[in-house]
This record gives sequence, C-alpha cells and structure tokens, in this order.
Amino acid sequence: MVEAVQDAGVVVTGAGGGIGAALARRFAAEGARVVVNDLDTERAKAVAEEIGGIAVPGDASAIVADAREALGGTVDVYCANAGVAFEDGGAGGPLDEKPWAVSWDVNVMAHVRAAHELLPDWLERGSGRFVSTVSAAGLLTMIGAPSYSVTKHGAYAFAEWLSLTYRHRGLKVHAICPQGVRTDMLAATGSAGELVLQPTAIEPDAVADALFRGIEEDRFLILPHPEVAGYYQARAATPDRWLAGMNHIQQKWEEAR
Repeated sequence: MVEAVQDAGVVVTGAGGGIGAALARRFAAEGARVVVNDLDTERAKAVAEEIGGIAVPGDASAIVADAREALGGTVDVYCANAGVAFEDGGAGGPLDEKPWAVSWDVNVMAHVRAAHELLPDWLERGSGRFVSTVSAAGLLTMIGAPSYSVTKHGAYAFAEWLSLTYRHRGLKVHAICPQGVRTDMLAATGSAGELVLQPTAIEPDAVADALFRGIEEDRFLILPHPEVAGYYQARAATPDRWLAGMNHIQQKWEEAR
C-alpha cells in the first residue's frame, strides 16, 4: 500500500473508462476515497459502484466544488485525466477550428480551472497532489493530430509550471506521458494511431502502475513507455534529425492513406 494515498480524497476526471477508470480502481485499491467523474453519467456511476466510490458526473472543468463536498470538504489528489483527441491533420486538408477549440478547452483549460479552485486550500494546508494525464505527444508530437499535439504540449507545460512554482509549498505534481494505450481515445486517432501507436500499445492498468511507482519515488515525469525518454532526449539534442525521422513516418502515413 502507498501511504501517501491511504484515506486520501481523490478525484479522477474522465474516469468512466480507459486510463481514468484504471486510476480510479488503483486509488480505491490503495485505500483512497475516490470521486469518479465522467460526462457519461451511467459510466461514472458504474465505475463508482464497482470500487465503492462516489460518482460526480459532469463537465470536468466545473466539478471541483461538488467533488470536494462529496469527499467531506477536502480534495487531496486531483487527477486531471479527461481528454479529447481528433485526427484533424489529413494530408493537404484544411485545419478546422472546432477541434482546436474543443481540444484547448478540455486538454488544457480544464486543468487550469481545476488548479484555480484547488490551489488556495492546498497552499494553505501545505499539501496537495495534481496528476495530469498528458501524453507522449506532449513531449514529442503526433502525426495527423495537430490540435492534440499542441494542446498536450500545453498540458505538460502547465503541469511543469505548477511543479516549479509550488513544490516548495507542498504541492506534488505528476505528468503522465504514455504513448499508445488501449482505450477509446486510441481508436479516435484513426489511421495515424494504427501506424504509430498500436504496435506498442499498453493496457490502462500499466499506466496506473507507472503512476504509483512515480508517487512512491516522488517523480514528476511518469513514462509508462520508458523508451519515450530516449526519443525526448533525441528531440532536444538533434531536432533536425528528429524532425526528419518524424517526417519519414508522416510520408509513410500519407502513402498508406
């Protein structure tokens, strides 16, 4: 059992399935009291019933107050997990503004809004934990998905900023950056996801395992796919070589399409 989360009040957004459900199950198994949030009310209720948690369905951007009340007044851990992905970068196609607006709101601003509500109490207490489900796309990029790639960079940057700004005041921050995970979101990445992510895709439970190892080791960056560290280093050290390699994958995708 991880002592840091025993009897903690935990909120997991987007927890009706996939990574969110896996996180909710793991926190509950570790002795936490868990609020399960999802836009899909029935899915949220099903997971909450399974783990002995509390369903608080609705928009992830606006549930902090209700989740805090459900937990008896205190949120100790907030998992900003809800996210959206679009295959909106087809070769030669226009960039529709709608995926950008939705992606920005869900993948970035929901995190900012939650932090705005949570920080006053956390800073007063001198403790709190913010878990951001980002993506390896937030460290690297993803072909065929510009709005996803850019907003996941934003989510990572916000988590990084939270950590560097408030760690001396007791805030713990974790940024989870997996590659492919076998969820509905992976299916939404379409043919690009099939080419790049499916071959090494992992189960959602493996993401939860990686997070809990990171909590025990007090690590900010959580890499369920350890090889991402090497890709990230290569991107920083030799950007043109890295971009050429990614462009080669882009060309393969275009040929397949």
